[in-house]
Amino acid sequence: MTSCETQELHRGIGNRQLSMIAIGGAIGTGLFFASGGAIAQAGPGGAMLAYATMGVAVYCMMQSLGEMATQLPIPGSFEAYAERFIDPSFGFAVGWNYWFSWAITLAAELVAGALIVKFWFPHSSSTRWAMGFFTVLLALNLLSVKAYAEAEYWFAGIKVVTVIIFLAVGALMITGMIGDHHAGFQNWTLSDPKTGTRAPFVGGLTAVLTVFLVAGFSFQGTEGVGLAAAETTNPSKNVPKAIRTVFWRILLFYIGSIFVVGTLISYTDPNLMHGDESHVAFSPFTMVFQELPRFGYYAANVMNAVILSSVLSCGNSSMYVASRMLYAMSRSRKAPTLFGQLNRRGVPVMALLATGLVSALAFFSSVVGDQKIYQLFYNASGLTGFLIWLGIAICHLRFRKAWVAQGRSLEELKFKSKFYPYGPWLAVVLFLVVLFGANISVFQTPVFSWFDFITGYLMIPLFIALYLGHKYWNKTRVVPLKDCNFKLD
Repeated sequence: MTSCETQELHRGIGNRQLSMIAIGGAIGTGLFFASGGAIAQAGPGGAMLAYATMGVAVYCMMQSLGEMATQLPIPGSFEAYAERFIDPSFGFAVGWNYWFSWAITLAAELVAGALIVKFWFPHSSSTRWAMGFFTVLLALNLLSVKAYAEAEYWFAGIKVVTVIIFLAVGALMITGMIGDHHAGFQNWTLSDPKTGTRAPFVGGLTAVLTVFLVAGFSFQGTEGVGLAAAETTNPSKNVPKAIRTVFWRILLFYIGSIFVVGTLISYTDPNLMHGDESHVAFSPFTMVFQELPRFGYYAANVMNAVILSSVLSCGNSSMYVASRMLYAMSRSRKAPTLFGQLNRRGVPVMALLATGLVSALAFFSSVVGDQKIYQLFYNASGLTGFLIWLGIAICHLRFRKAWVAQGRSLEELKFKSKFYPYGPWLAVVLFLVVLFGANISVFQTPVFSWFDFITGYLMIPLFIALYLGHKYWNKTRVVPLKDCNFKLD
């Protein structure tokens, strides 16, 4: 092992790999699994509205990140930008928040993997499956950044092809060309006699706000391109290419898939994820393929296997981005120097192991309840993700102001964000709405639950405490625009 002063991360991610990471990086359990819960909560129309709105916000945020990451492809990405363009204490809070977010996301992916396997082995131990998946992902990440990138390339490729096939088959089933499914859109007007709710919008605005959080969890990973820029060959060319794919991925894969699932599966179906253990929760994608005549059993099994590979892909990405953020914070003295140590292949081993310790919370899923702990994990991860995205949008507003204040021309930028300044401001407003409104349902229940309140809002005061605590200890100040650092080193 060598210290971070004597060895740097390797630029082992090529254009082919970065582009596929950008396309498939955020396609995971949020789409393949949690989307079923979104439809159950808000109905097909509410789920589509929530995902579309979040898609617009994420697109604006990614444009902001693309401008900064292309100009400054440095370790830590938005954590470093927060330090350079806002306040070192804000960078401290962003970095630790992001690391925790992806460590928890990895735990959620491990639990989701165990739930998916229960399609085949309903009485098996979730803990053992989670441990097995964790071992595989740790081994992949310990090899080298090239091993990670190549594994993610193929994982992401499988996901992309699967979603395209799903959309095509779903369209044929909706039109009645294949399958026994009654053609039409009856699930968009379905009433639930038990609750009195009616599609397409179920639960009103409160339900849509709740699904915003699910949608945010689903889109998390798009910002990983910014972190990967530090290990990418020719970032000024390859990062913009990867950024430009985001909008079409959101539009086609997420919105299209939600439409197909909401049309073919009733929001009242008991096998959609509801947060209880009365039914085994299946992926809505698997449920759609079960409806195919003659080949439904085999198609559903193949789809479930693909979704499992998707979980491993997202877990692979989670471990990668979390460990790289911890490594970057060690370099900037925001984390112990131990986490800045690299092995001879340029892998931050101790940062990987520290991430794994937090992710080991997934091993308690059998004790708490698989669906319940999965929802707790994606709730916590979703909130931390929105805090990061909010930070990225604010960083970009300061980045542009500092660029102009220092007498630089906008023509010198290697990549210019679309819709500036309206894009980042729109993102700021939407992310604030979600942060404070997504869990508003905890105040509308007959019996107030402190547990739900704490899990729904804890990450916000924790982020503020990290910021103020670091500021008090280090006496930092907001960086003047003329002092903002645009150097690569």
